[in-house]
Amino acid sequence: MTDQNRWLVLVIVSGALFLIVIDMTVLYTALPTLTLALGATASEKLWIVNAYPLVVAGLLPGLGTLGDRLGHKQMFMAGLLVFGAASLGAAFAPSPAVLIAWRVVLAVGAAMMMPATLSIIRITFTDDKERSFAIGIWAAVASGGAALGPVVGGVLLEYFWWGSVFLINVPVVLLAFIAGALLLATRPGDPDRPWDLVASVQIMVGLVGIIYAVKEMSKRDPSLAMAALTFMAGVASLFLFVRRQRTSAAPLIDFSLFSNPNFSSGVATALVASGALIGVELVFSQRLQLVLGYSPLEAGLLILPIPLAAFVAGPLTGLALPYIATSRILSGSLLLTALALGLFLLTRHGAPAIWIAPLAAMGFGIGAAMTAASSAIMLSAPAERAGMAASVEEVSYELGGALGIALLGSLLSILYTRALVIPDGIEISARARDSLDEALILSANLDSDDAARIAALARDAFDHAFAGVVGTAIVCLCLVTVLVWHISRKRP
Repeated sequence: MTDQNRWLVLVIVSGALFLIVIDMTVLYTALPTLTLALGATASEKLWIVNAYPLVVAGLLPGLGTLGDRLGHKQMFMAGLLVFGAASLGAAFAPSPAVLIAWRVVLAVGAAMMMPATLSIIRITFTDDKERSFAIGIWAAVASGGAALGPVVGGVLLEYFWWGSVFLINVPVVLLAFIAGALLLATRPGDPDRPWDLVASVQIMVGLVGIIYAVKEMSKRDPSLAMAALTFMAGVASLFLFVRRQRTSAAPLIDFSLFSNPNFSSGVATALVASGALIGVELVFSQRLQLVLGYSPLEAGLLILPIPLAAFVAGPLTGLALPYIATSRILSGSLLLTALALGLFLLTRHGAPAIWIAPLAAMGFGIGAAMTAASSAIMLSAPAERAGMAASVEEVSYELGGALGIALLGSLLSILYTRALVIPDGIEISARARDSLDEALILSANLDSDDAARIAALARDAFDHAFAGVVGTAIVCLCLVTVLVWHISRKRP
């Protein structure tokens, strides 16, 4: 690879990253259509969305380190093939269970590629200013792509069936594979670097166990025993993982890096910024369609200010990083996002044109936060640990997204269930209290007056739950803003 090709390399890895992150949110506008087509329950619906980021987060530490051992190009190319095959399978899934299974395979391919994308940038760009700008582009694609997912889903559903949101990945994967084979430099990995399969399984079991417990508790009739059992299994597995890493000569995650204020601030920012973006977009896209009656395309276009602003914020922040303290950008961008969400919450009942400014400010804040966080994490680790640092950075994003879906999505279900009161005299299944989708489907079997009454009550309950979810996201952003500011004061 010649030095002039470094920008083409950035295009290749950014294109692959775009596919990875867009698949976290592309189902948001497709979810009502998909739920109806496959007959998915409220629980299956959440797992269809959450299986992908959760499995990616669990696999990233192990596969990031494996990339250091085998070579980042090799992992990237193999991940493309897995991702393309899984996209094809998911597009034609006949049932919710099969779709969830293909989403898991899709996550395996994404976890193989994602650390490699940032590691390749870290190694390819040797000039500090160019590297900061390249990381800014990467972060803009990460935040903007995730935010753009509902828009892409809305456009595709306007003309095609729900499986098209996966099928569109296949030609892009083929192009990226051919370009990667021709342009990416083949650098040997470190064959002496050990790969800890046991630790990879431990962190996967830990994350899945805790998230499963959260989802179980959000059900209308949760099994307390199952929730407690899976939560304890998850916590125990994560405890064993941390203990194993602290005594390992070659850990998947080097916890000593967290003593660096820039590194720990970057991780905290990545977690909450990704969680706020993914969680809020999930509930916002459903509100637009199920409460306000917009089509998937219209809902996607109304979300468009978020990704557009995020795409702008990434490169601008990358250019500013050499001149402005990272801690100031981290705390300032988080505070901007919280204020923007607060303004959106106050104006949510107004005309859509009023939402443009707060949604754009939110997108800009998220884009700036992710860029600064990526730079802080990657530049706090030595070059030979680029894969490990990249995996930590991306675990922060994916785990933040998974927690955003699980916690905010579960909170939405809990608040909706409590807010919806079925009037006496109306005979409707208790499943109407599980989700707005099911309430609208079940109410179609009632006479017109009762159906209209149930639909109005369900939409009102969802709107109250939506306000609670956005308010919770604002509180989390404010708390982490204070935390990042406090950590920055410890900087030598």
